[in-house]
Amino acid sequence: MKLGLALLCAAYVLSQFYRAFLAVLTTALERDLGATPDDLAFASGMWFLVFALMQIPIGEALDRVGPRLTASVLLAIGGGGGAALFAMATTPGHVVVAMGLIGVGCAPVLMGSYYIFARVFPPAMFATLGAAMIGVGSIGNLASAAPMAWAVEAFGWRESLWGLAALSLLVAVGVFALVEDPPRAEGANTGSVLAVLRIPALWLIIPLMAVNYAPAAGLRGLWVGPYLADVYGATAQVIGTATLIMGMAMVISAFVYGPLDRLLGTRKWVVIAGNCGGIAGCAALALMPEAGYWPAVILCTTVAFFGMTYPVMMAHGRSFLPAHLTGRGVTLMNLFSIGGVGLFQFVTGKLYAQTAAATDSVVEPYRLLFAFFAVILSLGMIPYLFSRDRLD
Repeated sequence: MKLGLALLCAAYVLSQFYRAFLAVLTTALERDLGATPDDLAFASGMWFLVFALMQIPIGEALDRVGPRLTASVLLAIGGGGGAALFAMATTPGHVVVAMGLIGVGCAPVLMGSYYIFARVFPPAMFATLGAAMIGVGSIGNLASAAPMAWAVEAFGWRESLWGLAALSLLVAVGVFALVEDPPRAEGANTGSVLAVLRIPALWLIIPLMAVNYAPAAGLRGLWVGPYLADVYGATAQVIGTATLIMGMAMVISAFVYGPLDRLLGTRKWVVIAGNCGGIAGCAALALMPEAGYWPAVILCTTVAFFGMTYPVMMAHGRSFLPAHLTGRGVTLMNLFSIGGVGLFQFVTGKLYAQTAAATDSVVEPYRLLFAFFAVILSLGMIPYLFSRDRLD
């Protein structure tokens, strides 16, 4: 089981990498493919949207088939094949298709781990184990920053993508060979995602789930690159340093959040406090988008740090799920989380394009983006305030 989880963790490292590496490729893809920030926002959003849509069939597969085949087959076809297609891209449209395919490959790996945590380990350990998986997996987030920028400069972006395609296939083979499926729950072949949707407690958690990760993922994975380049004239290496700092903050944050529910005796208020921090960071960026390079990086890092309450929210939602709906339940919650990120990548891309076309200021489009993130987080918090805290 330990070796299998280690391979799933390696697969999740790749997932974290793929969701964030476009920020570093901004300059290269604009030069070679004519890709605009709006194009890259659409491609990034496609990764998240496809990832989200895959959660429904993946949830069924986890409960009925198990994580071993589900994760290995999709990672090989989607991760390896998508990276290879990206390496051969000649237009922004090819990048969009490649990112969608990579989203298919990445979609099952974290949920496969969460399924094992929920079925094998004590419920009180779920948030800690889930956060540890995210924390270790976030090495991929770090690797997608300065190390990816270095690889692109040293070898070229196409060669780097071919290497990623080979690595994805290798990890998929490891998952197939070493992951052990936990015993299936009684009644695992009964019920559906509709049964999960009939659990009233989840509907006070889902709205915040849909917006919680969007600001951190949007800034780290996409907007911090164009923002620092347009407002401060940052080069690819400088952007890589900023995204590395944000990535490190996200790793630390995952490990900080993990045990807090057990230490403080609450999941609900850990989540509320974290999202208040994210709202404050987004609002400060909206009010002071030209505060200076380092203040901007610090504020973006603040949003990234406080935006990692995902594992605590997953643990909160999982506590209301019956055993035979575990796979379908955790993937449904993940659908709203990752689907929200994808949706808001599309929305912010259009918001940026329309604002940029209506003004000569390079700052105003970003001010509006940051304000938008603060507003959606605030709206998501409203129903969550009425949710029932639960630790079992």
